[in-house]
Amino acid sequence: MDFGKDIPLGRLKYLFITYGVIIVVVLLALFTNISTGTLSPVVWLLVALLFMITLIVIFLTCLKMLDALDDSRAKLEKVADELEKMRQVMNQINQGTHISSMARAIAFRDNDIQTLRDAVFDKLQQKDFEAAYEIIDEIAHRTGFTKLAEQLRSQADKYRDATDTERMNQSITHIEKLLDSHEWAKANIQIERLIKEYPANDKALAMRQRLVDKKEERKKVLLNAWDDAVKRQATDRSLEILRDLDQYLTPNEGHALQEAARDVFRTKLHNLGVQFSLAVSGKQWAKALETGMEIIRDFPNSRMAEEIREKTDVLKDKAQQKV
Repeated sequence: MDFGKDIPLGRLKYLFITYGVIIVVVLLALFTNISTGTLSPVVWLLVALLFMITLIVIFLTCLKMLDALDDSRAKLEKVADELEKMRQVMNQINQGTHISSMARAIAFRDNDIQTLRDAVFDKLQQKDFEAAYEIIDEIAHRTGFTKLAEQLRSQADKYRDATDTERMNQSITHIEKLLDSHEWAKANIQIERLIKEYPANDKALAMRQRLVDKKEERKKVLLNAWDDAVKRQATDRSLEILRDLDQYLTPNEGHALQEAARDVFRTKLHNLGVQFSLAVSGKQWAKALETGMEIIRDFPNSRMAEEIREKTDVLKDKAQQKV
């Protein structure tokens, strides 16, 4: 974008020429009238002096305007360059994003639905039926949530009209769903609320142990998956499992997995380093930048990350030149 084309410098030049012509005309008139004696020379000198001062002030103001316009043009060009760089970087980020906009929308929608379900059920457990139905009415007015509102209204009706035993069973069913989706914190809150409501009920009390058993079951599944991924040298899958597994391990178990985890991290870093080197050798600068940023993000304290960090600006420039 050329901002210089939008600045009326030509007009200012014509203005200077106009002022010059006026000065010449005034001087000619001055000397003509002085020689013919039409006006007093003193009067004409005063008029000419005031006129000259006015022109000088206007001329200096125009010079300042020119300087200001030049500065503004330079700043605007700099801003335009920065915006263009940002646009190119955002394009690279968008190209490197693995989840589509539609997939993100679905993920957010699923989270919204679960949050709404939890909010309604919390009010039902507190026997605040009026608040529960108010939430459902609000949900019904949201585009795309009409079916969910109908389901929640049916659930609320059943809970409201149920006996104590039926309500307890509905609460347990809700907790089981939380356990199946590994929502341990939410499940624990619901279990403690259930036990507070039915402190002498064995079925309610048994849910504490149910939580422990389900967490242990999940840990075993992840450990088996971890062993399988390590044996297959599926580095990315190993790291994914390890991040999920971390919350289940005791300090001793975590210590026992440290060495294996280090090997996985070393392998991952090595693989990324090879990908980075190949991308640089092949002058695939966008790929090199993407891989380099991944190394910096996942292995910030490594020597490789430090070296790439020093060359990030160069990589960005080369990647932008290829866009």
